[in-house]
Amino acid sequence: MQSDLPVAKRFVSTADGRPTPEMLAFYEENGFLILEGFASDAACDALKARIAGLVDAFDPESVRSTFSTDDQAHARDLYFKESGDKIRFFFETGAFDAEGELVKPKHQALNKIGHALHDLDPEFDRFSRSEKLSNLAEALGLQDPGLVQSMVIMKQPFIGGEVGMHQDSTFLYTSPMTTTGFWFALEDADQSNGCLIGQAGGHKAGLLERFHYDGDDLIMEKTSDAKPQGPQEALEAPKGTLVVIHGLVPHSSASNTSARSREAYALHMFDRKADWAEDNWLKRASDMPVRGFA
Repeated sequence: MQSDLPVAKRFVSTADGRPTPEMLAFYEENGFLILEGFASDAACDALKARIAGLVDAFDPESVRSTFSTDDQAHARDLYFKESGDKIRFFFETGAFDAEGELVKPKHQALNKIGHALHDLDPEFDRFSRSEKLSNLAEALGLQDPGLVQSMVIMKQPFIGGEVGMHQDSTFLYTSPMTTTGFWFALEDADQSNGCLIGQAGGHKAGLLERFHYDGDDLIMEKTSDAKPQGPQEALEAPKGTLVVIHGLVPHSSASNTSARSREAYALHMFDRKADWAEDNWLKRASDMPVRGFA
């Protein structure tokens, strides 16, 4: 558990989602923007209730797919590879014993749910396609936003795994690079339960790696020897806070060794005026194209 980082500056969200000049300047300089009170408690609670319902209906005996950034083992898992246009469930590695038996109740065992909640579930669709979020995306320069990926990230008590430093454009590459992450705290997130950690200004170093298909295999390819500069800061986020994450800013999160959960919803967009790389890991069926806010 990391608890000694400086805490990043937070702003109070505007009512309509349109950022102030100060907010935009902060985002341009740092590569992240923390907007407190962007989502109401009621909206967060509605998503949490829907998540609980999805897990209620999930049979943990039907799949044993885990997700971990330690070794990217999920990259060899067809269940993961085909999840870009589906709702699928991924376990924490710490939810199993040495014999591979589940030792946690399913509601306390999952790492995440992804990756098309925003298209396939009405509750997530409503939350993801609000006018307030559309206004923010437009102000950030996304001329024709495409909502391409969504995830519930659980960060379970005691076993919530560490997420290593990474850039979202590594996984969702466009030319020019336009990928932007919108991370909603459905519960309070601080350094005691594994909040996000961002490297302020690190986006200025450019893209460091690409995760993409090489034939039928997913590989991680180094693209630069650059060393991102800037301090690491704790992106602490009270419930209802939105953290905007530039696709090139390095960010991570520590493991959750506390007794508190840290549930979050992450939504990723890109500008459809840019070229989406065909070798990106995320694939969607032809009858399920990437949609915008409409």
